[in-house]
Amino acid sequence: MERMIFRIKGMCCGEEIAVLKRQVGPLVGGELNLAFDLLESKMTVLSPDEAVTSEKIREAVAQTGMEAVPWDEFCVPGTCGVEEGAWQRHGRLFMCGASGAFILAGFLLEAYRLGSFWDALSEGHAEALRYGNAAILLYTAAVVTGIWYVLPKALFAVRRLRPDMNLLMTVAVLGAMGIGQWLEAASVSFLFSLALVLESWSVGRARRAIKALVDISPTKARFICPTDGNIEEKPVEDIPVGVTVLVRPGEKIPLDGVVTKGITSVNQSPITGESAPVFKEPGDEVFAGTINAEGAIEFRSTRPASNTTLSRIIHMVEDAQARRAPVEQWVEKFALVYTPAMMVLALLIAVIPPVFLGGIWTDWFYQALVILVIACPCSLVISTPVSIVAGLTSAARNGVLIKGGAFLEAPARLKGIALDKTGTLTYGQPTVQQIIPTDNHTEEELLANAAALESHCTHPFARAILEHAQARGVTFPEAEDFSILPGQGAQGTIHNKSYWIGSHRLLEQWRHETPEFHEMATRLEDEGHSLVIMWCNDHVCGLMSVADQVRTEARQAISELKELGIQKIVMITGDNQRTAEQMAHTTGVDAYRAELLPEDKVRFVAELEEDLGNVAMVGDGVNDAPAMAMASVGIAMGAMGTDAAVETADIALMSDDLSKLPWLIRHSRRTLKVIKQNILFSLGIKLLFISMTLFGTATLWMAIAADMGASLLVIFNGLRLLRSKQQGQERINSDSTDPPFPQPLRSPGRQFPA
Repeated sequence: MERMIFRIKGMCCGEEIAVLKRQVGPLVGGELNLAFDLLESKMTVLSPDEAVTSEKIREAVAQTGMEAVPWDEFCVPGTCGVEEGAWQRHGRLFMCGASGAFILAGFLLEAYRLGSFWDALSEGHAEALRYGNAAILLYTAAVVTGIWYVLPKALFAVRRLRPDMNLLMTVAVLGAMGIGQWLEAASVSFLFSLALVLESWSVGRARRAIKALVDISPTKARFICPTDGNIEEKPVEDIPVGVTVLVRPGEKIPLDGVVTKGITSVNQSPITGESAPVFKEPGDEVFAGTINAEGAIEFRSTRPASNTTLSRIIHMVEDAQARRAPVEQWVEKFALVYTPAMMVLALLIAVIPPVFLGGIWTDWFYQALVILVIACPCSLVISTPVSIVAGLTSAARNGVLIKGGAFLEAPARLKGIALDKTGTLTYGQPTVQQIIPTDNHTEEELLANAAALESHCTHPFARAILEHAQARGVTFPEAEDFSILPGQGAQGTIHNKSYWIGSHRLLEQWRHETPEFHEMATRLEDEGHSLVIMWCNDHVCGLMSVADQVRTEARQAISELKELGIQKIVMITGDNQRTAEQMAHTTGVDAYRAELLPEDKVRFVAELEEDLGNVAMVGDGVNDAPAMAMASVGIAMGAMGTDAAVETADIALMSDDLSKLPWLIRHSRRTLKVIKQNILFSLGIKLLFISMTLFGTATLWMAIAADMGASLLVIFNGLRLLRSKQQGQERINSDSTDPPFPQPLRSPGRQFPA
């Protein structure tokens, strides 16, 4: 299936998208093979038929009055839009200005002839016929320049028998000219043209907000050439992975990588939304697009420019615009019915009163024209995508990556949240607290054998043991015949002897522990330690207690989630019961489930959804990805999370900051509120003017002014979401008054403490 991308010149409203779907859709096998980005004026086509060439698609688009330009011709890296001439960039504004100038000239001429500005305003449209054709010619010129960009689309609507806003405006203008309302016909043309110019400017503002994401990344970087050791400067696209990149104080970091030399602090707000600079030293990760502060550093690049965290964010934000929210889909379907219905209503108003009630034809025809003007659905259609994209962009600025309009709406409707423990409620960086060898083993021997097995694992506990062994300078042998026991531990052969390493629960299943060892292990678990135990066929070698640290913001975030009305917040973990109980007590969650395997987490999320409805799953690891996919909304810890978790999730918290969760819900609710305000306001204005028209009190001037005003107000209301910021709130200290003790959930087949 061939993928083609086009820049659509003239696509500035949802109405044009509907027209393109009807025209191009049948050519490429249906609307499902089309995707649109209104802010970028972009159309993506997936064509299953090789006979459907780019030229055929361009011809189909041309029939609509718009123009399709292949995206690679329009936009090459760093030069988007440069090839457009002055007319392409400013033609609409020029024609709008000319229309206004012609109106002003015609009005001043009439005022001079009549000797009164008031007479020109109230009677000039009729007096022009008596005082000569000069004013009429000026008003006609105003009409032509005003509907210059509208008329081709109106003609297409006539050919397709699909009325749209362009046809509504054209009929209204021609009708006003037909009954001698020259000044009003010219005014409608000018004001509608002005509304489209201002609308284009407003949409451009949101477009520039997205473009700002691209502009934060430098285009070149200095690196040490691996062949001769010289320092070279090249475009970031040409820099290979693994080379050493140099960054001076105050410069932007050009690629993702790991610091190898130097100490500094980095402003990561463009990527993670963190307001405070983050300290960096050798071994720490840095991201493309972030800003180096006071220290010169060297880092080893770990990803090509096309796959940096920033490039993935930009790609996901762009893709997100194609995943339309339910309310956006509703508005589009409503507009398809609404526009023809308004045409029929206008026809009835023009015909029924004169025929059945003895009304004057010209008066009621004029009121029908008012209906056509106020019926323009642009304010209704444009407000929703602008609000959605503004909401997505604002979230990205705050370090919350949302992968589509549907996922922007979803957090507003959440009833429950399931939180993974390790790496989500905790920092996911546990450290070894105690090493207790048994059966004549030494600490060094126990640590060496454990490190031999854990060197093959990626679990946080495994990393903690390896780091502890390295810090103590312990050398460890190579483990052979290694295998992982999913969610439980690992097994391998060391010096021709089989060893197992895993949880206390797994050891209990093997029935290898003595009563004394069981008592010691239980006591440590009661104190909140997670145990990693090692044993062989005939005895237990010893244990290591590993403890993780609760995130400082976790308790406050959970408290805020409860204040926002989340009915149930549950911690789920593969850790043991006592550790989970202690963690639940510390963080203040409503309930907890412990000793869960990945498949148990999936079942639990499904049960929670069945009980509550919309549920979010928040996690960071590969074992959380299936549960995220099951949940109504999957939320990943973006910085610490594995690639599998981030790719599976619908939303990623790029700074691993749990305080972003309540912010996300507030932001989602605010976005929905703005969209509903826009829809109700647009429909309310139209209903008001329809009522005024039926009573004969509305004019074309009032209708076009109201429609233009409504369009601008809903756009600016949507753009307010760009200013949505993380609210600074004091964090409650972890040693403050403990929350009510959480009650564990119960399920058949497993007993939990009361």
